Amino acid sequence: MATFVNILAVAFMLAVVAVLIRGLINMMRGGSSNTSNKLMQARVMLQFVALVFILLAVYFTRK
Repeated sequence: MATFVNILAVAFMLAVVAVLIRGLINMMRGGSSNTSNKLMQARVMLQFVALVFILLAVYFTRK
């Protein structure tokens, strides 16, 4: 169980990085502010989910 949660935590962290880079590219190219806002919302939500899985990984590792 701990390994599965660790893999999910890493996957969500990589998703956060991907959304962050996509948002930076959108800003550098002068893209739509609506798109930037949606990407920021997605990043914040992914960060929350990644944090939950990190805490679960720590919880299962300590047992």
